[in-house]
Amino acid sequence: MERPTMKDVARAAGVSPMTVSRVVAGEAGVAPGTAARVARAVRELGYQRNDNARSLRQKNLGTSAIGLVVDDLANPFYALMARSVEDQAHRRGYVVLVGSTNDDPRREREVIAAFTARRVDGLILVPTIGGHGFLRQPMQRGTRVVCVDRPARGLAVDTVTVDNRAGARRAVAHLLDRGHTRIACLGDRYDIWTQAERHAGYLDALAERGVPADPALVRHGLRSHGETHAALERLWALPEPPTALFTSNDLITLGVLDAPPRPRPVAVVGFDDLPLADRLDPPLTVVSQDPHALGATAADLLFSRIDGESAPPRDVVLPTRLLIRTPRG
Repeated sequence: MERPTMKDVARAAGVSPMTVSRVVAGEAGVAPGTAARVARAVRELGYQRNDNARSLRQKNLGTSAIGLVVDDLANPFYALMARSVEDQAHRRGYVVLVGSTNDDPRREREVIAAFTARRVDGLILVPTIGGHGFLRQPMQRGTRVVCVDRPARGLAVDTVTVDNRAGARRAVAHLLDRGHTRIACLGDRYDIWTQAERHAGYLDALAERGVPADPALVRHGLRSHGETHAALERLWALPEPPTALFTSNDLITLGVLDAPPRPRPVAVVGFDDLPLADRLDPPLTVVSQDPHALGATAADLLFSRIDGESAPPRDVVLPTRLLIRTPRG
């Protein structure tokens, strides 16, 4: 079977070969809808630019490229992880192309298609909820893949995660130790692997202490401050409102801190640390995971694969820490 050409992509997308060239090269000035159409055609046809001369020029200059695909680069956690990947790549003479998916499988495919069209040597991927069998084709062509933060469905590759379930269990046990039994769980979309693991840890802690789980205290699908505020209003309106909150990521924690005043004091423990969390009044207790370690470990695994490592896929699980912060004075 012949490899698809730029003309084939142009025909499928209904644009000129010059437009395809500009999209593949990442040049500005192409309408977003047109660029998305071209990226879709690139993905569906399996097109990869045969740009050997450019690649050789890059390598002679000591620069190659890898791709980093995250959920949302505006999230401080992923920004810190990206910085760590960039630091590791820079030491090896690589540049990093970064794209966000907003947990949209279609957008994920388009970003990955754009990166593989640029013939990146490898990808570090925070997988979306979709299947990832589509990555087998670029992997067969030599693109190395490492997953970070979450495993990918249907793909056997090196994966770096943290022990989300144990971290959440310790957080909720800490609240139980302080006499709270009405503990609400505020989470992101439940179909995201990390959120399901953290909810499981929440349930583990309640079960270990014989505290019945109340579904009315669980709110999933919170992806904005507004959604978090609405969830809190529903919790405060319960006949027996919670006296404590377990927030399962940093953005939800920020939404809680930014919410209108509560009708009564409530304890909060969050998953993910926040800048200046120790300066709040009262200071915030958190489950801390290390985005720098996640990024550095994923980058090390990827570069070992690029260098020819052929061992079976590895699952690396990093620990979390419960940072207990008590009021000053």
